[in-house]
Amino acid sequence: MSLRLERPESAPGRDRGALARQAVVVMAGFLALLWVVQIADGLSGYPLLRLGIVPRTVGKLEDVFTAPFIHVSYRHLIDNTPPLLVLGFLVALRGLKQFFLVTGTVVLVGGLGVWLSAASGSDTVGASGVIFGYLGYLVARGVIDRRAIDVAVALLVGVLYWSILPDLLPGNPGISWQGHVFGLVGGLLAAWLLRARRHGSPVL
Repeated sequence: MSLRLERPESAPGRDRGALARQAVVVMAGFLALLWVVQIADGLSGYPLLRLGIVPRTVGKLEDVFTAPFIHVSYRHLIDNTPPLLVLGFLVALRGLKQFFLVTGTVVLVGGLGVWLSAASGSDTVGASGVIFGYLGYLVARGVIDRRAIDVAVALLVGVLYWSILPDLLPGNPGISWQGHVFGLVGGLLAAWLLRARRHGSPVL
């Protein structure tokens, strides 16, 4: 009689640990890219600001993909770094594919929303729309997927970042509330598109 030995599946704790390490690497790389761009731009006199989103200008439509990587000052990027790190890490815990799909959806929806609705003559740059997109995705995912861990993460995110919600409203000079609102919409859309089926796999 012959016996076949099955290779044991990886322990859940080990899988979670690997995903956490991967998420740290992804966000470290993402933030490093933002800082390299900022330092190079600052030393050059900020020529990259011309790659911001200029509303309803057809020749500038492609800049919806470059604007999130550009900041007007070191303070601008410093303010964005902590929430981007925390929220991006939580998004990346779902895996690289999910992270890039969520980020792409947020950048596209948020950028198009700014391009269509921002005030004429404005020029929008910065990663704050991505931050609101990650926030919307995490909260909506907890509600849509109805998994205990996702609900817990959604509640934690809500408690930690409720104070930034006023930035969704118009009236703050120099702040693109359109970028925040449409970034949030992009995150909500990503959560719905990537929602889990009953057996646990995502729709997309």
